Amino acid sequence: MLLYVHIPFCDSKCHYCSFNSYVDKFALRRDYMAALGRQLEEEIERLDLAPESLETLFIGGGTPSTVAPELYAPLFARLRPYLKPGAEITSEANPNSATPEWLAGMKALGVNRISFGVQSFDPEKLKRLGRAHTPDQAVSAVTAAQGAGFEHLSLDLIYGVAGDTKPLLEHDLEQAFALPVDHLSAYALTIEEGTPFSATPEVADEKLALTSWLFERIRTHGFTQYEISNFGRYRSRHNLGYWEYKPYIGLGAGAVGCIDNVRYYPHRDVEAYIADPLFRTTEPLDADAVKTERLFLGLRSVVGIPEALLDPEELQRARWLEAEGKLRCEAGRFYNTDYLLSDEIVLYLQG
Repeated sequence: MLLYVHIPFCDSKCHYCSFNSYVDKFALRRDYMAALGRQLEEEIERLDLAPESLETLFIGGGTPSTVAPELYAPLFARLRPYLKPGAEITSEANPNSATPEWLAGMKALGVNRISFGVQSFDPEKLKRLGRAHTPDQAVSAVTAAQGAGFEHLSLDLIYGVAGDTKPLLEHDLEQAFALPVDHLSAYALTIEEGTPFSATPEVADEKLALTSWLFERIRTHGFTQYEISNFGRYRSRHNLGYWEYKPYIGLGAGAVGCIDNVRYYPHRDVEAYIADPLFRTTEPLDADAVKTERLFLGLRSVVGIPEALLDPEELQRARWLEAEGKLRCEAGRFYNTDYLLSDEIVLYLQG
């Protein structure tokens, strides 16, 4: 089982961000962390959680590095019996708030992986995206995390922004790979409704040829692609858990959990969540919905899909795609040979 913890506080709101995050609610941090503890107690009891049953813990946001380690401490103390030995424990962080003191504090709590929201090492592009850090801060933060002793380090880059060129992206990659990271996520800019960029959608300019070039450049640095947006010498076990359709608990305002093919949603509003962290709405998933999700998740990653998941017509279509080199079959499982075609392949399989 996986555990996701959502931290909704941010020191700035990026122009592309549609996540449940806020720049004006820092006074609620202590109460919010206490509410997370109350929801965790409810989940432990509701699920009759067994000791050492949590394979991974991922703290996302928002910006987890805007919350002091001492506020995380009670949560970690309660979680410790339920984390498997050697569990992957990740926290996201922004370069401008992941201070050496914060990094040392999170390391002491047991975090063993930091994922930095860098997005670019180009100062003008960072301004265009609404990022609050500088390229130098990004370099310093990743270096400080290595010095703090974290076992695994990752960073995110964004591409497909108007003005992106091969030289600009090449510079981003060169700087990224000069740092002590073993994982990189490369996300295409998408325009989400309600974000500042929704008023200027022309800022997104993803070209398939540029995407293919970027992915190949990442691979030449020895980072293997294991999902449409993720590469590394190390594969995030938490990410893989989602694609393998493992059950997961979601703690926090706007977090999502999924247990036994039932999704549940706590309050999205931070104040409402603090007032009642035990509230949830539920969404049962029928067999067709589960199958579709497993197809999309499996074919956009190294997980693949079992032959047994497909009905006879879908299996025949899969064989045709295999003959064309678009799928590979091994030990009764189909694997995608080009993740950029994953959505199209699923739609073709389903007729």
